Amino acid sequence: MPGITDKLKNILQSRKNGSGVSMKKLFVVFLLFAAANVFITYSGVQRHTEAADGGDTLKYIEPESYHSNVEKLINTILSRYHYKKYALNDSLSEYIFNSYIKTLDNSRCYFIKSDIDEFSEYRDKIDDFLIEGELHPFYKIFNRFMDRVRDRNAYIDKILDTEMDFTKDEYLETDRENAPWPANTEEADEIWRKRVKNDALNLKLTGKEWKDIAVTLKKRYDNFTKNILQSKSEDVFQLFMNAYTEAIDPHTNYMSPTTTENFKIDMQRSLEGIGAQLKSEDEYTKIAEVIAGGPAFKSGQLAKDDKIIGVAQGDDGEMVDVVGWRLTDVVKLIRGPKGTKVRLQVQKAKDGTNAIPKTIVLIREKVTLEEQSAKKDVLDINNGGKNYKIGVIEIPAFYSDFEAQQKGDPNYKSTTRDVKKLLIELKQEKVDGILIDLRHNGGGSLQEAIQLTGLFIKDGPVVQVRNSDGSIDVDDDPDPQIIYDGPLAVVVDRLSASASEIFTGAIQDYGRGLVIGSQTFGKGTVQNLIDLNRIMQSKDDKFGQIKLTIAKYYRITGGSTQHLGVVPDVAFPSIFDPEVYGESAEKSALPYDQIKSSDFKRFADLKKFIPELQKRHEQRINKNDEFSYLIEDIEKYKESKDKKLISLNESVRKKERDADEERDFQRENERRSKLGLKLLNKGETPSDADKKKEDKDFLIDESARVLSDFIAMNKVG
Repeated sequence: MPGITDKLKNILQSRKNGSGVSMKKLFVVFLLFAAANVFITYSGVQRHTEAADGGDTLKYIEPESYHSNVEKLINTILSRYHYKKYALNDSLSEYIFNSYIKTLDNSRCYFIKSDIDEFSEYRDKIDDFLIEGELHPFYKIFNRFMDRVRDRNAYIDKILDTEMDFTKDEYLETDRENAPWPANTEEADEIWRKRVKNDALNLKLTGKEWKDIAVTLKKRYDNFTKNILQSKSEDVFQLFMNAYTEAIDPHTNYMSPTTTENFKIDMQRSLEGIGAQLKSEDEYTKIAEVIAGGPAFKSGQLAKDDKIIGVAQGDDGEMVDVVGWRLTDVVKLIRGPKGTKVRLQVQKAKDGTNAIPKTIVLIREKVTLEEQSAKKDVLDINNGGKNYKIGVIEIPAFYSDFEAQQKGDPNYKSTTRDVKKLLIELKQEKVDGILIDLRHNGGGSLQEAIQLTGLFIKDGPVVQVRNSDGSIDVDDDPDPQIIYDGPLAVVVDRLSASASEIFTGAIQDYGRGLVIGSQTFGKGTVQNLIDLNRIMQSKDDKFGQIKLTIAKYYRITGGSTQHLGVVPDVAFPSIFDPEVYGESAEKSALPYDQIKSSDFKRFADLKKFIPELQKRHEQRINKNDEFSYLIEDIEKYKESKDKKLISLNESVRKKERDADEERDFQRENERRSKLGLKLLNKGETPSDADKKKEDKDFLIDESARVLSDFIAMNKVG
């Protein structure tokens, strides 16, 4: 590939993902690529019919003439410039093969064993195909997948003609990721009979009659089948290329030209709506990321991997079933003018496979930089008979208005500038200590993470970056001034990632403050976005883009934030399962490792306080109902996650649903009783005013008590 080295050198000079791009571009890159599956779906497979002799014959999808060269180019970029030095061999070939098959049929319910046996000849040849630019085997697999989807849909239409018997004691296998492939079509039909019966039972439990259930499910599966059969050549190319790129690491992705364009359009528009990034998985639309400052974020009612199964407009619009819909069509339903109301029917991920659909009401807004900005509050805490004023600064993202800064605007917004003002205000209010709340903060600007750290330390290194060539850059605090030197704690959770982990890790390593909460996400890699059209010198933008991992973050002690994240000093119970959420859940994630420590001077050694702080924390939460509820939810989630079979008997499922609803009802009234509020009757919902009284953040309240313990222990010492 002549000239690629010179062209790429300039592109790879800056670490774009969180360091040196405009805020607008940074926001776009971060938000979409935090959910890289948003458009990596079956957005098209066009199946045409042609008459050779007056009859119809199927015409399958083939690769475009230029796809071979694009694949070779991507392969060259990955092999030369990816941070990970990998061997393209038979072992990786098998991983890519399995990943591609899994992308198409994760539940092993479309392909049958003879299909997989036939395709298995490719298992150890994909490395050769990539070198040669041979793409036809991947299109052959996808064309077979289309056939199986069409077959399954025809079977579903047939079985929905007769009302199902929900009195039988039979079960659906909920997790088929590692199940045997169906031995034949009849076995696949049986898997689908139970799967459709489960969908029908879920609708029946909401009060629907069989006639409506059959119509809803036929539409649902017809929509999904139509989406598959409308795919295009570039969609298949993208699916396979991502099976390759993500086999190297989960943050390296290829975007086709259509995906690239949708990416730009979607991000410009998505900031006016509910403030959430969506992805498509199987037949479902799922929450990929909740955008800081948006309606979904403010409501606290939506979380990563929640399934959206219905969308309705206003107070009384019809709830439209969107299972099986194309992602872009679901997005169109959810979007709307600012100030209008949208109702979402959601199955919460934390409630597991038997989740009861819940209706969530959101008011559409435009997510502005102001709404994402850091905010402060002051908590009055009585702990051990003493009163404490604890300042809380919530930082939803690490942001900076680079465009305003470049234009010379002296009042441009940034995380560091905003937090600096809040710190000064809190000092004037004479707070005893400050909490920095980074829960759900997915990162953003690397430079802001560095500068924010500088508000709490005098000088020294903040983060180390090792590049793909092995060279190491050390980024230092640029300002020797300390804005706040009092008691400090950082509150994190499993969704605190990237720039959040850099700041938190530095505060912990310097001994500058406590880290409270749960282990962070563990994303310690740096990506750059490469436009393949620039390299190929194409004017028609037909080659797409690749996001490439080019570097890795390390803490000043030498330990990587990758995979491990930041482990808190005082640990809280967490609903987020590390096997599902975080970098450690990704099979191809780069490993944790260490490099040489930087030279730095610790502010203090806080380790001596940790055992006593953890002990006091545990004593408190053992008497705290909200923590008891949280631990109960964690146990219920684990139980649901481990449950491999779900009953298809209506009375059994109704009993389970009623038990869940009763538990929620009793909890609600227990809370209201302690707050002195009127108890609810069954089916009654709390008023907005009551909700505000109930919405006390018990995790922040307990974090403030931990910090007040720390303050008291320091005074005694």
